[in-house]
Amino acid sequence: MQLQKASRKKASIKMSLQGPSGSGKTYSSLLLAYGLCNDWSKIAVIDSENHSSELYSHLGSYNVLQLSAPYTPVKYIQAIEACGQAGMQVIIIDSISHEWEYILEAHASLPGNSFTNWQKIGLRHKAFIQAILSSKAHIIATSRTKQDYVLNNLNGKMVPEKVGLKAIQREGLDYEFTLVFDLNMKNSATASKDRTGLFFGKPEQRLTIDVGKSIYNWCNDGAEIAPTDISATIHSCKTIDDLLELYNEHPQYKEVLKPEFEKRKREILIQNQTV
Repeated sequence: MQLQKASRKKASIKMSLQGPSGSGKTYSSLLLAYGLCNDWSKIAVIDSENHSSELYSHLGSYNVLQLSAPYTPVKYIQAIEACGQAGMQVIIIDSISHEWEYILEAHASLPGNSFTNWQKIGLRHKAFIQAILSSKAHIIATSRTKQDYVLNNLNGKMVPEKVGLKAIQREGLDYEFTLVFDLNMKNSATASKDRTGLFFGKPEQRLTIDVGKSIYNWCNDGAEIAPTDISATIHSCKTIDDLLELYNEHPQYKEVLKPEFEKRKREILIQNQTV
């Protein structure tokens, strides 16, 4: 156990775009994604919105992975893993609302004690969230919001306007993201959560490629990963596969940290033998 000076490391962004239907979540996500990587071929959309992402194929040759019902957490996890294995730098999940609706329906269909059942099915949802947070790619997750109408005065007439309310996802999920944008029907966004410090308290704006570039610059403004950071991760590896993946991820430190990798490998093998 050792105290260290706090420093921000280079990271991939995990952000959420939420708004009612027609607020521009998919289009805005694609522009942000291109700003993050500057390469359409390195962008993948996990589409559960009935091919809606393909409406913007004129923007560039991004990739699409279609999901069909039932929208189980496992399907989303497998899709995220497939995008990662394909070398995608930005993964757009459009949308994560379908996963939550599946969770609610699955919970309601289970017989027996509701509280006990939630503990069981909640683990599946947690695994989905963990897959997002642990991905090495930038993640942009869209959420639909429950819709309502308010009356606004327009030139002396009261005109109904569609507005977004609460996101269709688990309460408190926004805490897991670094950045959350709320989009309105004018396709403009405000940041309701912002750990980057770039957007919170700023006037509403369109989400553009340049906005994506500014987020990319923030992600890469941190310090390089040090051997001590990797050392801590080595000891948290639970399987040989996890250890091998970490070993290959940081070739510049292979020789320096080889003894620690070997030690952890032996520990895992011994643990497997005693199970």
